[in-house]
Amino acid sequence: MLIHGQCHCGNISFVLRWEPDPAEIAARACTCSFCRKHGGVWASNPGGALKITIKHSGQLSRYAFGTHTAEFQVCACCGVVPLVTSRIDGRLYAVVNVNTFEDVDPELLRHASSSLDGEGKEVRLERRQRNWIADVAFVGAGDCTLRSN
Repeated sequence: MLIHGQCHCGNISFVLRWEPDPAEIAARACTCSFCRKHGGVWASNPGGALKITIKHSGQLSRYAFGTHTAEFQVCACCGVVPLVTSRIDGRLYAVVNVNTFEDVDPELLRHASSSLDGEGKEVRLERRQRNWIADVAFVGAGDCTLRSN
């Protein structure tokens, strides 16, 4: 299954190859203050492949807080946060915001809340390595062309 998503203005877009086709997609609403304020509801498939296109790299803003181990990819034009990345041991991992999906039947999404309060840095990074998308590539912008491996 190919899942397309983008910010409101289309500056940040992605295509997530999700194999095999999911019977359902876990949509985790993070309870941290940033995600609550931005409507972040995250999904990932460790076996998936994510291609991210940035039309105007000057309109991409990255925001990190707390442990500074993840970067929220924020569109500086429309303010939407389509994805979060984390570089661990030289590899780029990501989760995508289901609220930015363009072509997914909402019935496929299984919403739940997710609290990471009290999770230490090492446990957090290990969880991301297990659960986040590990095949991540930025394409389409000079300073954003990164590859996960």
